This record gives sequence, C-alpha cells and structure tokens, in this order.
Amino acid sequence: MASAFLGELLGTMTLIIFGAGVVAGVLLNRSKAQNSGWMVIITGWFVGVVAGVFVATAFGSPDAHINPAVTLCFAILKGDFSKFLPYTAAQLLGAFLGASVVWLHYFPHWRQSDDPAAKLAVFSTGPAIRCYPWNLVSEIIGTMVLMLGIYAITAGPVSPALGPYLVGILVWGIGASLGGTTGYAINPARDLGPRLAHWVWPIAGKGGSDWPYAWVPVVGPLLGAGFFALVIKFVAKV
Repeated sequence: MASAFLGELLGTMTLIIFGAGVVAGVLLNRSKAQNSGWMVIITGWFVGVVAGVFVATAFGSPDAHINPAVTLCFAILKGDFSKFLPYTAAQLLGAFLGASVVWLHYFPHWRQSDDPAAKLAVFSTGPAIRCYPWNLVSEIIGTMVLMLGIYAITAGPVSPALGPYLVGILVWGIGASLGGTTGYAINPARDLGPRLAHWVWPIAGKGGSDWPYAWVPVVGPLLGAGFFALVIKFVAKV
C-alpha cells in the first residue's frame, strides 16, 4: 500500500492536524489552550513538520516534501518535473483532510466561539497588515529562507534520522522571526487545502473564506521556491 502519493498525502495531513490543531486550541473559546500565544502556535507547527516528514517517509515518499514549494524547488534543481503534479495533488488533498480532522476534533468549540476571523485563522493564513504586494514579498522571503535551510540540511553530512528535526527547527525559527507579517504559510497546500475545508464544511458561525487574499500564500511560496532554485542553479552554479 505504501507509495509516494500516499506518503505525501498522509505526511501533509499530519502536518495540518498538528498545525491547524494548535491554532484551534489557542484561538477557540473554552479550549484549555486558549490564549496561550504565538510561541505555542509555532511550536505546534514545528512538531507537525517533524511528524509529517516521518509519516511521509514511512508511507512511501522518500522525498517527504509535504509542500508544493519544496517539490517545485527540487524539480527545478534536478530538471525533472514528473513529481510536481502528483505530489502537489497529494499534498493538497492531505491538507484538506487534515483540516477536516481538526474541524471534527474541535466540533463543540466552533459554536462556543463568536469571532469568524478567528475561525478562519485556524484553517488559513492572513496578513497582520493587508497590503498585497508586501504580503507577497513576506511569503517570498519566508519561503526562500525555508529553501535555503532545507538545501543546506540536505546537502550537508546530516543523518536522515536527524534531518526532519532540523527542518522542524527551521520552520519554528521562521515562524518566530518572519511569521508575524502574514502567518508564514510558506506552503501553498498548507493554506489552500484548509481554506477549501473552511469553505466546504458547515462550520458553526463561520464567515467568508477570504478568497481575495488566497492567491498570496499560494503564489508567494511558489515564487520564492522557484527564484531560490534558479539562483542556486544558474548563479551559484551548484
């Protein structure tokens, strides 16, 4: 049953269960984690990355990208785009399923919470200051830093067992240092899949899914990853 598609799907689903789950715990009313803050949120995403990479590997994806931006970057570096569409489809579906699990897990809490914006924030990112050009720049920079770190980790003499922890720490650091502007999607599937879940499911008291902003956390990470890959391939001559 193991396959690269299944590995990417389950790995991304795991990432979102931890990531969207911690945001729900912090934001939704009558959660025991309510108001525990940004450091708790970015720590939950750190654990989600580590667990997601291990799950993806265990179920058949040797790449364990769990992020279309990562898949695009390595496709450009290797000159092989054969994995991009199937991996992206698996990652998007996995993110949707992970968000759906979080919706069910916190089911009674949606009705106890009055803020539609907080409910949307469980599923998708949003800017602290809405200015699309600069929001896009933030996502591009955050993703380039992510790819720089991943490239360094995968190129260096790092044990495969240690790699997921280092990538998790990298994402944790990006959240702490760069995440305050847009919520650091740095992963198109991480934002679009859960945003679709928010749009589809009958979440009590939800508002709109903020589709006018939805292109930023998709396009920004893809541009950031693509630009980084081109710099490494054609400028740095690596």
